[in-house]
Amino acid sequence: MRKILVAAIAASTLLLGVPMPASADPPSSTADALPPGWSLEHRTLTWTSDRAIRTGDAAVEFWAADRLLGRARGTRDPHTFTLPETLPGTLPGKLDDLQVRVSGKRVDRAAPASLQRRATSPPVIPPALPANPVDPGVPGPYRTTTGEYTLPGVHLSTYRAPVEMRAVVVAPKGAPGKRPLALFLHGRHWTCFAGADENAISADWPCAAGSAPVPSYRGYLQAQQLLASQGYVTVSISANGINAQDDADDDGGAQARSALIRMHLAHWADWAGSGRRGAPAVVRAAPRADLSQVLLMGHSRGGEGVSRAALDSLNPTPGAHDDYHGAVRWTIRGLLLIGPTAFGQNPQPDVPSATILPGCDGDVSDLEGQMYVDATRGLSSGRALHSALHVTGANHNYFNTEWTPGQAAGPASDDFFSDGPDPLCTPGTAAARLTPRQEQTVGATYIAAAARLFVGGDDRVRPLLDGSGVRARSADPARVLSHAIGANRRPVIVPDSALTVRGARLCDEVASEPTKGCLDTDTAGGASPHFVPFTVPEPGRFAVALTGAGTATLQPAKPMPVAGSQALALRLVVPPNSPATSFGVAVTDDHGRRTDLGTATVAGVPGTAATTSYWAQEMRLRLPRTVRTVARLDITSRGDRPAWLIDAWGWQPGTPAPRPAALDRIDVGNLTVGEGNSGTRTHSVPVRVHGHQTADVRLFLTRPGTSATKSWVARVKPGATRISVPIRVTGDTVYGGDQWYTLTAKAVRNTVVGGYAGGVHVREDDPMPKVTVTPASASAAEGTPLTWTVHLSKPAASELYMELVAQAPPSGPELSSTDVDAQWFTDQTGEDPKPSRPLSGVGLQAYLTIAPGTTSVQVKVPTVADGVAEGAEHVRFQAQVYPAGAGDPITVGVVDGTVTD
Repeated sequence: MRKILVAAIAASTLLLGVPMPASADPPSSTADALPPGWSLEHRTLTWTSDRAIRTGDAAVEFWAADRLLGRARGTRDPHTFTLPETLPGTLPGKLDDLQVRVSGKRVDRAAPASLQRRATSPPVIPPALPANPVDPGVPGPYRTTTGEYTLPGVHLSTYRAPVEMRAVVVAPKGAPGKRPLALFLHGRHWTCFAGADENAISADWPCAAGSAPVPSYRGYLQAQQLLASQGYVTVSISANGINAQDDADDDGGAQARSALIRMHLAHWADWAGSGRRGAPAVVRAAPRADLSQVLLMGHSRGGEGVSRAALDSLNPTPGAHDDYHGAVRWTIRGLLLIGPTAFGQNPQPDVPSATILPGCDGDVSDLEGQMYVDATRGLSSGRALHSALHVTGANHNYFNTEWTPGQAAGPASDDFFSDGPDPLCTPGTAAARLTPRQEQTVGATYIAAAARLFVGGDDRVRPLLDGSGVRARSADPARVLSHAIGANRRPVIVPDSALTVRGARLCDEVASEPTKGCLDTDTAGGASPHFVPFTVPEPGRFAVALTGAGTATLQPAKPMPVAGSQALALRLVVPPNSPATSFGVAVTDDHGRRTDLGTATVAGVPGTAATTSYWAQEMRLRLPRTVRTVARLDITSRGDRPAWLIDAWGWQPGTPAPRPAALDRIDVGNLTVGEGNSGTRTHSVPVRVHGHQTADVRLFLTRPGTSATKSWVARVKPGATRISVPIRVTGDTVYGGDQWYTLTAKAVRNTVVGGYAGGVHVREDDPMPKVTVTPASASAAEGTPLTWTVHLSKPAASELYMELVAQAPPSGPELSSTDVDAQWFTDQTGEDPKPSRPLSGVGLQAYLTIAPGTTSVQVKVPTVADGVAEGAEHVRFQAQVYPAGAGDPITVGVVDGTVTD
């Protein structure tokens, strides 16, 4: 249906719902249309794309200017996305500021010219690195066996349908004793298919008759077989039931995926002990699993799921707030994440991890998985290794064979897209683009590397993950760059507000305005995974912008000890495709002794306008034994290109045991309260604390009716069970609709955050004013407007919205598209009024905003005099009003109009 907005959608730009002055005629509403591709019907904002956007892992977000309206839901049509419970008054600013973003990138329009010019140099592929002496991609000595199991489905979250308990097991034959367990979890993909018909895929659950579940859990068999040959029992689990229903979750399904993982692990714990006899056949055919040696692999939203499972296992929350209620009978030794989402940005810092960042990722294209490295800084002891692996030429989907054309059982596609042929990522155009088999081999090799280091304790593979600049032969010809933090590193410069900076700029990684952050996002786009926001703005996150030639002097608040460190490791970003850029580096100790460390040289990561390529590379310079502290770091750029220092560390080889700390766990919950008729009551957002540490957490509070967010760091005292976040609610007898206070949390020190989003819902308890429309039948001569007046029995404290839907009149000829003002008709519908057609046939649907404090407002439909004798013509509208906030529309009645010659 076509929508006509005869009321204000943005009061700051239009005058559509104006209170009637006491001594003046009621003012008319003006009208405006949503931008092309957008519509608003029954409180649901809908965007229709000119290209298919299939179900994926990144969230499709609707924005108005710099305000997030919400995460949109997909439909059966891959071109169409909806955001329910959206009203015209919630759209601030100009109507043409409506945007659709996926992983921080606009997908509702082509990239602006400034962004398209961002990477003007052709991508330069990095040279092959030296080979690591130990190659984890080489198959082990064991033959393997493969089979599947299916258990009764489970109820998770608020999902209507149960989630399947299905998995494929690949295990070694003849391996002695208990064997370590590797569990795999796929990401968010469409769930059902019917043959090869791309139009028959869906995100339903359970699948409809005639369609079958997409077997995403079978997509990692190559990696499973490699690990099994090396002695691991592997299990890859299915999560279609979550993928089809996680739109309703604030966390994108992370807690549900965590619970599903832990339910499978609980079964494996049973099967490794007294429950062995009742285990599925494939489990009995495998060696017993050693649940004290567990590796988790997660792809995309599966990556966020396994990260949450590690947190929930090491820092369990009280059972009433978790879908899994059993004991933790396993130990997770490490994580390997492939293109993971990081909506929560709250990793468990004491569980080692390695994160693959695909250089041609077209789904989670902002490479937000970088947060599983950066967001661990300062939370705990820092002994766990956290690694990032940038893979040139890899996309998002092809790590899973069931998401890969030519290998999948059903329809599959390349997730990478650009406005034209891309010299780095378009297959057939870009030499560096990996084939599916090459990409899957990279995935298998580095999964095996993580298993060998984190579970097996083989330090010989650490250089593949920790920025030492070596490659695994098995992954050739892929170019894999790495950097890391943790393990045997000591902090030297981790930029914060106490850092003194001269000759450079301490910059905000996430700023409120594009030009005030580290990168000008208007020209660089969402180009750096290090600067992916948790919220906008996000205080407390800094880097150092090195502005070109000259010396930057960085002085931490106190001298930093580096005794025993063999090198200074810097994570430096230079623009994509930059030629080799040199930086002179010197340190000064607490006695004023200056030591020149030499020159660090770094070239830009390959990138184009369609990639996220402002990524830090690790540069190491030898530290003499005489340097025991660093009181000052000097970096002299020997070129004119900008650069950014993410951090600097004292480094020495080795992988110490992480020794997890007893961190506090914090969970944000939800509270619903009544408004009341008078007085002010103070309620508190339920923020639960479990633990005994002194800890810090950053909180972000957004109040109703504003996009401004208040942020502060809350100190948690030992033994505290709650954090006080008071919300003052003033009662009244004026109808204003429900209100929501939204609170999110991010760990800062000595804590982890599980449930990171919640708040207070204030329920309106006053009746809505009675709404009437007069006259019941309006009339006007051709060339003058049909006019009705909407009346409220008393003012409301919030905007109300009336919907007028054109219907066929009960008798007589109907007013047509050529009987109303042509420009007005085109402005509202985007169509030409010719050929003439009845307004009810156009599906005329109008919204009227009734502003707060208003008791009446006029609605006008402009008509034209056509000079043709045609008698009276009629129009009918059904009127209904939406209550403020959420709720179904209330029918007001039917109004008629007659236009005479």
